[in-house]
Amino acid sequence: MDTISPAQVRAARGLLDWTRDQLVASSGVPKSTLVRFEDQGSRPRGATLSALRRALEAAGVEFIQENGGGAGVRLRLATV
Repeated sequence: MDTISPAQVRAARGLLDWTRDQLVASSGVPKSTLVRFEDQGSRPRGATLSALRRALEAAGVEFIQENGGGAGVRLRLATV
């Protein structure tokens, strides 16, 4: 699985209008771990990154990996 950056997680929360507490509740990741990661103080384990990614993707976020234009996030189009 491709890695995600602190900036992508912050941007994803912004797109969803989620607080850190909402992401913590959805992912099961401890708030202190999320805060350290988003503030770029530490790099969590792979399982932690996977939990964050799964929670955000389940809410409609798509992660865009580095492709020459920079890594990013976007919301999936709603399907009818």
